[in-house]
Amino acid sequence: MCEKIQKALQGGLIVSCQALQGEPLFGAGLMAPMALAAQEGGAAGIRANSVEDILEIKKIVDLPVIGLIKQEYSDSEVYITPTTKEVDALSACKADIIAVDCTRRSRPGGRTLADFWKEIRAKYPNQLFMGDCSDYEEGMYAAEMGLDFIGTTLSGYTSATKGKSLPDFELMTRLVKDCKIPVIAEGGIWTPEQLKRSFQSGVFAAVVGSAITRPKEITRYFIEGSGCRTGNQ
Repeated sequence: MCEKIQKALQGGLIVSCQALQGEPLFGAGLMAPMALAAQEGGAAGIRANSVEDILEIKKIVDLPVIGLIKQEYSDSEVYITPTTKEVDALSACKADIIAVDCTRRSRPGGRTLADFWKEIRAKYPNQLFMGDCSDYEEGMYAAEMGLDFIGTTLSGYTSATKGKSLPDFELMTRLVKDCKIPVIAEGGIWTPEQLKRSFQSGVFAAVVGSAITRPKEITRYFIEGSGCRTGNQ
């Protein structure tokens, strides 16, 4: 199964289909058709948030799904699959790959990444995991621990990397050169040219989200980039 999933994703575009509560497209009933549209457009995989969305997507989409649960805890900045509870839920709904935060930040309850990883790997030895990282050191550490994929997902989204220019091509290139496991580019890819450059760095696959599946952000991107008037002016 691992080889089948890797073959399906290699060299392909993974489309992130996510909407949070309070956003216009929130709900599995909208994210599943979005994922189907991505599949029909040629996507190689889907990245999705929440058990509800993943279950609905899997009913109509025949692509590998990278699953995560965004959950905030008061004692930690980590919010992408932060505890074993979320991993359990994602495993139960059969996410093909589970994405977890692999930054150096302390996890809920004061747990370290190493402790968290040791527990979930022992509990789910056959599950594929993707480590969402923000810099080179985190990516290399996650690879050494035994994550199956490394993502540049959190570059620019942590306090230590805030303001980083995205896409982070430098991080992609360094990890591809030194990391012995597949590197997935993610974060800030808004144009086909940026996607092409990401693959030129040697990444295994690439994730695009907002530029494809978030109409609010896409609309704002065009308006701000062109200087045209907004509808409420």
